[in-house]
Amino acid sequence: MTQVSLNFERSEYADRITRTRRVMAERGIDLLIVTDPSNMHWLTGYDGWSFYVHQCVLLPLDGDPLWYGRGQDANGARRTVFMADDNIIGYPDHYVQSTERHPMDFLSGIIESKGWGRQAIGVEKDNYYFSAACLDSLRANLPNATFKDATALVNWQRAVKSPREIEYMNRAARIVEAMHARILDLVEPGMRKNDLVAEILHTAARGADGHGGDYAAIVPLLPSGIDASAPHLTWDDRRFKSGEGTFFEIAGCHKRYHCPLSRTIYLGKPPQKFLDTEKAVLDGMAAALDAAKPGATCEDVEAAWRKTIAKYGLEKESRCGYPIGLSYPPDWGERTMSLRPGDKTVLEAGMCFHLIPAIWQDDWGLEITESFRITDGGSETFCRYPRQLFVKD
Repeated sequence: MTQVSLNFERSEYADRITRTRRVMAERGIDLLIVTDPSNMHWLTGYDGWSFYVHQCVLLPLDGDPLWYGRGQDANGARRTVFMADDNIIGYPDHYVQSTERHPMDFLSGIIESKGWGRQAIGVEKDNYYFSAACLDSLRANLPNATFKDATALVNWQRAVKSPREIEYMNRAARIVEAMHARILDLVEPGMRKNDLVAEILHTAARGADGHGGDYAAIVPLLPSGIDASAPHLTWDDRRFKSGEGTFFEIAGCHKRYHCPLSRTIYLGKPPQKFLDTEKAVLDGMAAALDAAKPGATCEDVEAAWRKTIAKYGLEKESRCGYPIGLSYPPDWGERTMSLRPGDKTVLEAGMCFHLIPAIWQDDWGLEITESFRITDGGSETFCRYPRQLFVKD
């Protein structure tokens, strides 16, 4: 096989594994079954659209990790992970979506053959990619093992980004800036939404500054008018209309690293409520970014936002931000911290967040967001795109 081109130095993968094993040992976990594709990628480099079938990385306390997945995806592992071929194991295709057998049945045999059948095994219980059937199979086939909940164990190790990770996110920022510039240039009354999305996706894939773009973990979200009262509607073939605001929640993505950014565009003359809310949101964002610094907590950032918008008579029940970085569908968040009351996680330099202080009302909505990182002296946004409500006649 030809040499694999990894996104990071081998030393960085080794450091990630060491950090993860340290926590495993603290929790009494001998073997970790990693099913989240973001965590699989972070630990080994594996990159493929194969997460619709069961797959995982096995991480023992010693030796290199093992990649486990569908047999036909094993060559994809050989082309993307740092491990040798002996550490890549594929299961037969008759295990795929079968009502008679489960891929975890086959994995259990491998675990037994490695002498791990009596160990404490960590599994990511609350995860999109690990089902109840997975755990049932493992428990039935490994009766002498002890199973422990390792949900987000690896996710937390990803919280502080390395310089190379920050570099990739900066490239993603240039991409999302180009995407928003393309939106503002093209959107107008009468244009079909799907036609604009085609341009958004084209710009995303083309990339920026010579760096290509990847597919994002979330598709473009661009609800208009009353639909903008809902945060997660996508698109259809209806036409943009004058007298409506549309928010565009999108992300640039480079080497699986994301930089989300939202902006709202109003076609026509915006009503005063949009202008008033814009001012409240921008002041609240400035306060939140000012509060985001090493030693502060997640709830400190949210409190600065909440107290500021309260002066304008606004309140927001949902969290106003979450950590970002490496991700696969269906979510570009890291599913650890939240910028909300009660989250006392202490911020450190290198942590990265999407500040999304969106306001969704009964019949309209406004989103102006920023992705930022914690620096030694405070915080710094990734994007240089104008922070405002855009108005286009």
